[in-house]
Amino acid sequence: MAKSKQTRLQAKEEAKKQNAPTVDNRRARHEYHILDSLEAGLALTGTEVKSIRQGGVSLNEAYARFRDGEAWLLGMHVPPYKQGSFSNVDPNRPRKLLLHKEQISDLQSRVKEKGLTIVPLRMYFTRGKVKVQLGLARGKKMWDKREDIAKRDVQREIQRHTR
Repeated sequence: MAKSKQTRLQAKEEAKKQNAPTVDNRRARHEYHILDSLEAGLALTGTEVKSIRQGGVSLNEAYARFRDGEAWLLGMHVPPYKQGSFSNVDPNRPRKLLLHKEQISDLQSRVKEKGLTIVPLRMYFTRGKVKVQLGLARGKKMWDKREDIAKRDVQREIQRHTR
């Protein structure tokens, strides 16, 4: 009896994982040194949330800007919801980031430093809400990228030899 309950719980967890996809911005980790990160909510319409659940969201070109004391996520592409009609919105529209005023002012002051920007690292669902992990980042130079690739290759070789 207990075993069947355990398998049902495992099946529910797997279903939750399938229903709530996580979108990673691998390009951001390649292009930037991530100095700090924080979680923010997103102001979305209903069809956008449904479209995000289906997948196909692109964070590759996305970045955050500040306007009138508010934080906005620009360049994120959310494809139109297939079953939506007039309620679909522009796929590349700016989306408001839901942050506290203290967080916004702190980020604004840190971004004024030379070479810092805010990029989304991950997008995921938490208790039915869409969350974005933002990273305070500094752009990498070409030699930094090459150095990271070389380190990754060395790690792969070590893993192969230890097997």
